Amino acid sequence: MTVLPAFMAEDIHCCACGNNDKNKFHVKYQKEKFAVVTCDICSLHFIPPYYRKQIEYTQYKNADVTAAVRAGNNWIKVQRHKLRFKFIQKFIKSGKLFDLGAGWGHFMLAGKELGYDVYGVEISEQPYLYCVNDLKLPVDHIDFFEMDESKKFDIITMWDVLEHIDKADEFLAKCNKLTKPGGYLVLQVPQIDSYFAKRHKDNWKMMGLDHVNYFGKETITRILANNGYEVVKIKSSFEIKLFIMYTLLPFIKKFKSKKKQTTAQANSGINAAERQQYFNKFTSKPMWQLKLFVFIHNIIYNTLSALNIGEEMMVAARKVK
Repeated sequence: MTVLPAFMAEDIHCCACGNNDKNKFHVKYQKEKFAVVTCDICSLHFIPPYYRKQIEYTQYKNADVTAAVRAGNNWIKVQRHKLRFKFIQKFIKSGKLFDLGAGWGHFMLAGKELGYDVYGVEISEQPYLYCVNDLKLPVDHIDFFEMDESKKFDIITMWDVLEHIDKADEFLAKCNKLTKPGGYLVLQVPQIDSYFAKRHKDNWKMMGLDHVNYFGKETITRILANNGYEVVKIKSSFEIKLFIMYTLLPFIKKFKSKKKQTTAQANSGINAAERQQYFNKFTSKPMWQLKLFVFIHNIIYNTLSALNIGEEMMVAARKVK
């Protein structure tokens, strides 16, 4: 166990249990540009504030990525999100849905098709513009903390959002104020106690400076309970799209490269637009092939989830206070 250096202890705070005692943290992984520390009280892993000062999300994606997204196949993206709705519909089949961190909007588009009354916010400009101009969705370009708390929703969703949030406890407290009594919060985050995370340790591809929080089943349950939610279901999730973009593409780039490099080095040299363009190649086939792909994809996804094989987890939690 490595003792926490003084500079890492600056403003340190565990969002899961509230621990502020700098002597009750230790260094879990030391990377080249950041470190992951562990709370000795609840075992939450996270990147301390010292390293996070350079992160800015308002321009998270650029116009090149937007062009690549626009060139993609929206039908197949919607099918991917309908898998998420199969999970959601076990708990709530209709109502006002607030997607927090709407991204490119395809989840909201799927929800709209299924009859939910959708609304979203997105802080990054390019995805916001795509949602509003291309998909005609009711998305606002605002800071979530400035949202009017008189708005109430039956369900709030967050897909790969909470791992990016420095003050995740305050973030969830705000979510609670926007959730109707008995309403639901459904989210997905990378899972630090998953098979893949345990196997790859500090070389896990989900680990990077843009991901501040690394939740496991116990720590996500704890932080949600502390903010008025009771976890009703946790399901393993293996995102095949992310596998194609973040595992298969770097492997191919490494294989083709004349330079000797690791898969991680190949991964770091690929920008978001290139990843999306590569994924588009998989989705530009005739419709019958796409439907076959979706059918096979769903079998693989559901099988891996049933076997608890995945590096992310979907969590459904009900507001209890």
